[in-house]
Amino acid sequence: MDLGLKDRVYVVTGATRGLGNAAARELVADGAKVVVTGRDEERAAGAAKALGPDAVGVAVDNADPEAPARLIAAARNAFGRFDGVLVSVGGPPPGFAADISDEQWRTAFESVFLGAVRLARAAAAELEAGGVIGFVLSGSVHEPIPALTVSNGLRPGLAGFAKSLSDELGPRGIRVVGVLPARIDTDRVRELDGLSADPEATRAANESRIPLRRYGAPEEFGRVAAFLLSPAASYLTGIMVPVDGGMRHGF
Repeated sequence: MDLGLKDRVYVVTGATRGLGNAAARELVADGAKVVVTGRDEERAAGAAKALGPDAVGVAVDNADPEAPARLIAAARNAFGRFDGVLVSVGGPPPGFAADISDEQWRTAFESVFLGAVRLARAAAAELEAGGVIGFVLSGSVHEPIPALTVSNGLRPGLAGFAKSLSDELGPRGIRVVGVLPARIDTDRVRELDGLSADPEATRAANESRIPLRRYGAPEEFGRVAAFLLSPAASYLTGIMVPVDGGMRHGF
């Protein structure tokens, strides 16, 4: 199936590793060009180099108010156009409600929530019909995840923002979508499993609650994200798509 991605240009944040990187890889594999970001300049450059000539790396922090303008300008300067953005950030720190300080809440809000809102607003002002804004969120949009209190607090609010934005931008032909990963086999998920006394037993217990009985591979997530950003998904907007092996049991 031709997704219609050839020569389209996307900004993918948080793409030096994990889910953002998986999405960037699949976009490039299907013919798109990408601007990949990370906080560290060397890692951003390395991620772009690994993706080949159809990628450039830019070191930015999603919490930086100037990041959106820089990234959109980088896309236009490198590839001559800007067709969409996938907003992905590293997960906020784990912990229970009593353990999270005000400063941790502020930092996470700036990066996970407000940074995403700023980038989406900037993209909306620049995109034309056929453009797309995507958010990498979490299964916590629908159901809180134990010990991930900050994520549980911020991700559902961002999903609500995305839904509102889809209604506002729909008349202009601009789509807004969300992707909801669960247990995808990334460094982040392995780190979370590693917080337990027995990481292998924790993983086995998690897999037992997934109908497909395994963690997802990053490329499985990346392919779904690439499809949702592509012209092949041109009549999908305002939706939250779980990539979770059936872990969410509600409709």
